[in-house]
Amino acid sequence: MLFYFCCTNFAYRKPYSEVTTQNHNLSKMRKIITIGESIIDTIYQDQQPLCSFVGGRVSNAAAILGDLGLPVAMVSECCNDKVGDWVVDFFEKHHVDTKSIDRYTDGTTPFAAIFKQAGEPDKIVNYGVYPSNRFNVIWPRIDEDDIVLFGSYYAIDAPQRERLFDLLSYAAERKAIVIYLPGFQHGTQFNITKVMPNILENFEVSNIVIDHDKDINNMFPDQDSDKVYNNHIKFYGPTYIHITPGDNATIYKGMDKTICPFTCETSNHLGWQAGFIAGVIYELIARDLRWMDIDTLSSSLWREIMEGAFEFAAGSISYHDKGIDPLFVSNKRAALPQ
Repeated sequence: MLFYFCCTNFAYRKPYSEVTTQNHNLSKMRKIITIGESIIDTIYQDQQPLCSFVGGRVSNAAAILGDLGLPVAMVSECCNDKVGDWVVDFFEKHHVDTKSIDRYTDGTTPFAAIFKQAGEPDKIVNYGVYPSNRFNVIWPRIDEDDIVLFGSYYAIDAPQRERLFDLLSYAAERKAIVIYLPGFQHGTQFNITKVMPNILENFEVSNIVIDHDKDINNMFPDQDSDKVYNNHIKFYGPTYIHITPGDNATIYKGMDKTICPFTCETSNHLGWQAGFIAGVIYELIARDLRWMDIDTLSSSLWREIMEGAFEFAAGSISYHDKGIDPLFVSNKRAALPQ
């Protein structure tokens, strides 16, 4: 199951306290706010297109959580064109609130061409035109213990970075649980040294950081997860979860390191990661774990959370072409706090 995000124009930017949701159900439950780019991925094999889908871990996770009946809002942007309609329709199909998707008119919705060749790394070429005035969104309301998921190059690159970080800082002040996915799609072109201060600022406002090998290789070449945690993340205090899709998750917190193995072969890494991320968020909500709990979770409880996240990951790669198994969804909904 492969998914992703978007945003809405505003004439005058309201203070955060004045921004409220129009969906009464969202005000009754802890909300999930997801932030990332909206993009269409098209896979090519031997110069022939194989399939197209809404790409990105953030959007995939949002769609999974929306199918579970959780109140999810997507914050992003896409053009008011046919491809943008495809993106928005996708979120609405999966019950994700799209009021915070900015539909700009001067440009095109981005898409990525992913070229696969046996025995070689994927080659990715990104296309799309953004307007000069970007990311004009009305942010969803954020309350204590809501969950904010963000990532991709949106979190580090200008011009949307400044507005996004305003929201993240506010979310941290409101004691929302902030989850950061520090990776970005291979093929995105920018100077990593120039944006490194932004990456470190993101660590500082986050409660949980989730990445995988490709993420850390792009940002911190020749460093394994132990070095990345000790050299770059530990100082800022978040819980760090490093995943190897289909293999294991390693959790770092303070001086503790917990390895949670999981065996499941997969070539659908995007589906696996999106399911895993959605599973972590689901477990936090189903167990009623709050902002004040995150820093004191035991290793044994983290293992239980990882078991649940692995279950979501396996479900996502098994049903990625049709969505999550309806029986799985029904059982998981029944376990949520009413």
